[in-house]
Amino acid sequence: MYKELSENVILCEPIGYIDFIWLVKNAALILTDSGGIQEESTFLEVQCITLRENTERPITVEMGTNHLIGSDLKKIDQAIMSILDGKIKKREVPPFWDGKAAERICETLVERITKR
Repeated sequence: MYKELSENVILCEPIGYIDFIWLVKNAALILTDSGGIQEESTFLEVQCITLRENTERPITVEMGTNHLIGSDLKKIDQAIMSILDGKIKKREVPPFWDGKAAERICETLVERITKR
């Protein structure tokens, strides 16, 4: 029933953030149930297969590289093969994913303080 894992599949214990980002950026694709990884993969333009029926990060499906597949093994296998065959989602940069969040927060705080 289960296929043997390829030597290219890496299963590991939790790792630090920098090592994690390197792995995400250099992955052919990612299988996850993590909302954070859905965002990281979209930002880094790496295909992501989410093994859930829903997501709290719908923008990663609508504009990003996230494929919301669920837990059906046949659909997961089909999605993997499709991505490896080059049928990938191109991502757009979601609104406010421009690296300027701190700038906008500071502007908002200054506006609110000066209006008092």
